[in-house]
Amino acid sequence: MVLKDKKTKITFHSGILTIGGTVIEVEYDGARIFFDFGTEFKPELNLKDERLQTLIEHRLVPHLDSVYDSRLNYNYPHESQGPFKDTAVFLSHVHLDHTRMVNYLDPSIPMYALKETKLLLESLNANNDFILPLYDVSEGFTRDIIPCNNKEHIKVGEIDVELLRVDHDAYGACGLLIKTPDLFVAYTGDLRLHGFDRNDSLEFVNQAKGADIVIIEGVSISFPERPVDPSAPKIESEQDLLDHIVQVVNDNPDKQLTFNCYPANVKRMKEIVEQSPRQVVMEASFAHILKECLDIDVAYYGNDDAYQLNKKLKKDYNELIADDHKYLWQVVDKFENLKGGGVYIHSDATPLGDFDPAYQPFLETLKNQDVEFIRLACSGHAKVEDLNKIVDLIEAKVLVPIHSLRPELLENPHGKRYLPERGSTI
Repeated sequence: MVLKDKKTKITFHSGILTIGGTVIEVEYDGARIFFDFGTEFKPELNLKDERLQTLIEHRLVPHLDSVYDSRLNYNYPHESQGPFKDTAVFLSHVHLDHTRMVNYLDPSIPMYALKETKLLLESLNANNDFILPLYDVSEGFTRDIIPCNNKEHIKVGEIDVELLRVDHDAYGACGLLIKTPDLFVAYTGDLRLHGFDRNDSLEFVNQAKGADIVIIEGVSISFPERPVDPSAPKIESEQDLLDHIVQVVNDNPDKQLTFNCYPANVKRMKEIVEQSPRQVVMEASFAHILKECLDIDVAYYGNDDAYQLNKKLKKDYNELIADDHKYLWQVVDKFENLKGGGVYIHSDATPLGDFDPAYQPFLETLKNQDVEFIRLACSGHAKVEDLNKIVDLIEAKVLVPIHSLRPELLENPHGKRYLPERGSTI
């Protein structure tokens, strides 16, 4: 096997046989890096608190040696594997299953991400309600993240890490090319080929070609038995989704039109603002994200005390509630206030689906208000055929599918495949 007699060690701490919570460690000669630093999503646990010890006991985050903030009073149950000369953490993108425990990292350990990811994460956490909180919020709401440019190299001991942009439904997403003196490892992060930045993913694939090991997400192969709803609109790309939103607006000239989307998908928000036949009005925190990330001023409503927004663009909430022809406006709460007979577009917003206990009550609220629910979604993950295309283009010696419920369904026609277990080390 290609890994025989190598000094490099790869440990799969979490993110195995589940979607999310990826934490992987690459170690070489006393230096180590981790990617990513999120948590698994299991709202059904209804945890009494989110202390580090609680999250570890419920296996939402892994045991890690000398990595967490010591002030969190976490008791590591094993003997230390250290000392480690160098440690660093890398983030592929802002989604919570990759970033939620960012603030639980030891403050002395450097954390790196593309500058767009740093900017977006800090914007999303501007009110201290996105990721888990810092031990001492007087230090700020989000720990220090070192911003990197696309294709920038970071050295951690003898481990070289290059960050390359990829196409995903989170602004600033990247993959990692990791090289030690005896191994070339590529980590895709979450990626796809059907968004606005398809060429970024293809460039990453080109640079990863021939890697010894490719660690690849496999979300789309997790649900091979899922039936296709023939009544659902066929959406093949982000632009398809935008076309459907425009069609809904044009088809309902005399109805209240509202929508919601996921805040990390900054480019989708931008396109909704630019392509909608009606004036778009965003909730203040989303307007803040657009301003911070893309320097776009947009009409908004809501509490803007924490944001530097153009006050001339602020709309009155009561005007929006009464409107039935002028605006396409974003609603994030108080759905019970919506005008009867209107249309609401749910575009990858929370709650995301049936797996979330909040989803059915949310649908019932809309039904009780006589508001038509239209779900328009476009996955941030590569389609099955595109996953296979990516694998075929890279020609990895060893393929490691993770971030998936069915990783065994992804084959490697160019070499071996390794299916890790949680906590396993190569």
